[in-house]
Amino acid sequence: MKAVTFQALHTPLTVEEVPDPTPGEGELVIKVGRCGICGSDLHMTEDPTYGCRHGDVLGHEFAGEVVALGKDTSGVRVGDLVSVIPLKSCGTCDHCRKGEVQWCSGFGLQGGGYAEYAVTRANQCVALPLDLSLSDGAIIEPLAVALHGVNRSGLKTGDKVLVLGAGPIGLGVAFWAKRFGAATVAVQDITTFQEQRSLEMGADLFVVDPQDPVGSAGRALGGGADIVFECVGRPGLIAQAVDQVKPRGTIVLLGLCTQPDTFSPFAMLGKEAKLVTSAFFTVPEYEASLAALEQGAAAPRKLVSSTINLADTPTIFESLKRRTDQCKVLIAP
Repeated sequence: MKAVTFQALHTPLTVEEVPDPTPGEGELVIKVGRCGICGSDLHMTEDPTYGCRHGDVLGHEFAGEVVALGKDTSGVRVGDLVSVIPLKSCGTCDHCRKGEVQWCSGFGLQGGGYAEYAVTRANQCVALPLDLSLSDGAIIEPLAVALHGVNRSGLKTGDKVLVLGAGPIGLGVAFWAKRFGAATVAVQDITTFQEQRSLEMGADLFVVDPQDPVGSAGRALGGGADIVFECVGRPGLIAQAVDQVKPRGTIVLLGLCTQPDTFSPFAMLGKEAKLVTSAFFTVPEYEASLAALEQGAAAPRKLVSSTINLADTPTIFESLKRRTDQCKVLIAP
């Protein structure tokens, strides 16, 4: 089969022929229909923290058709259309039974979506309803990540929300925050590329002012935010969020920053601000994200800016490392 593979850090991905996958016990093979390019995928090819190895196939936001079953695989059938929960787990421990698979001792991130076929396990598959597309199945994961962040925030009806970063996670946060009753949702970025998309996703305001981000956001919201969601993962943004949150407000970190960062504990203490971290999602949150699409929520589909083939993936992937007007790019193998 054809797959897009990792070669080395700071090196473009490569399209090559690799062996067709064979399912082991409890596993199944999916013919990939759509796979999203995630911002973390971009970081994986530049940052040794993630531990990518030569020949790895990235891609964890994918959906497709079940085409083969391994021994003792139950709960799915050949021909089923499924979205893959990309969190590997044992499926039987207390954490797994609660749907908190990120705490399973066997936890790992499921890759393999940048290919014609991928192997996964039945307990990671969620059936797609007939009225949802494979593209819908591929955006459930970022929606679930955003939902987990909003749930972790303790958002209340009437809160003023500031979202730092207009990428797919930030826009997903704007969608859920407005859906859960936030009075005002402002998205702040350093370019206007995603302004219209932000508004379509549920934001009330879009703020761009790299020279005075704190002042411009404060003027737009009429003061500090009840909750600031940091969805970029760049050094300096925690300190900025401390300046932008109101006294006794909450800062939620969703951005994956692998570099050391500094902020003033005194400034945070002075506001009695709460700092909350958010990683991955629970299975119920994944299912809730699917349900929102099934129930007719159209806004999340605005995340998708283009769909490409495997052959074009290395070139487009490299272009996404620079700021463009793209949002969520889907691969159609």
